[in-house]
Amino acid sequence: MTRILTALALFTILFSSCGPKLSPLTQRLVDDQNWSEDELKRIQFYLSEDLILTRELRDGKSEIRNGQVKIIDGREVEQIVFKRNTPGVFVFSPKTQRIAVSFERNDDDFLVFGPNPKAGNRYVIMAADWDRRSGTVTYSGKKWRVNSSDAYASLMIPLKRLSNKDVSGKVVGGRKLK
Repeated sequence: MTRILTALALFTILFSSCGPKLSPLTQRLVDDQNWSEDELKRIQFYLSEDLILTRELRDGKSEIRNGQVKIIDGREVEQIVFKRNTPGVFVFSPKTQRIAVSFERNDDDFLVFGPNPKAGNRYVIMAADWDRRSGTVTYSGKKWRVNSSDAYASLMIPLKRLSNKDVSGKVVGGRKLK
């Protein structure tokens, strides 16, 4: 019985630690690392939480690709849902302290993130015209609304922190009597 419990505990520890440990991308981290655009292109980004883009379909015509069309309060709207931990890649930097990240195959489909002092300088979704309930983002050349509840959707990166000390040594195997 003890062997089964030990094996189960070992199995749980091994497989619970297999996934990447994600840390928020912050302005301090960007400043400390001084990453170039080429280096940013080699970093895998992830979303910290679900993010939903919504736009009203006024003319009844829509170009639905990966979104959904819903009727909300009698209006036909299109939504694009980005699930938590959706992977994305760096596309370009539109200006200082801003990065465009694409979560789809087309580099023209990107969202812009930047540091927010109210969120500990984490890189969060950047939107214009914020009011109490929503803000406006541009995605795939169109204007979309993002709810204020999604305002703190931020970028996460796999980050392994190593100590600054160079350590050399050996593992001692022990010694037995002859």
